[in-house]
Amino acid sequence: MSDLKDPRVLFAAERTLLAWNRTALALMAFGFGVERFGLFMHTLSPAMPASQRGASLWLGLALVVLGVALAVLSVVQYRHVLKTLQPAEIPDRYVINLPVHATLAVAGIGAVLAVYLLLSA
Repeated sequence: MSDLKDPRVLFAAERTLLAWNRTALALMAFGFGVERFGLFMHTLSPAMPASQRGASLWLGLALVVLGVALAVLSVVQYRHVLKTLQPAEIPDRYVINLPVHATLAVAGIGAVLAVYLLLSA
């Protein structure tokens, strides 16, 4: 529990959540790029073995799923930090759940992307 009674503690936790959100989003984008690059290479060279295309699919899918998991875990950690704050550390009428909703939206979009990649293989 924090004894600082300073709203900067909340803002630091929020910045950390948003940094993890950016990291999760980057992992998902990189995973999508890896998967699509394998499809692109298969299109350029139809003689390429299917196993190489599969490796690209599974690596890309793993990165997307890792990004989703990271986003969800960062929300859990942020909520844990919020429970330790005192009311004096939260400014009046401040919406503390906005970054949570943004991060969960990113996680949801990532989950949809993972399903799309799996079904389009």
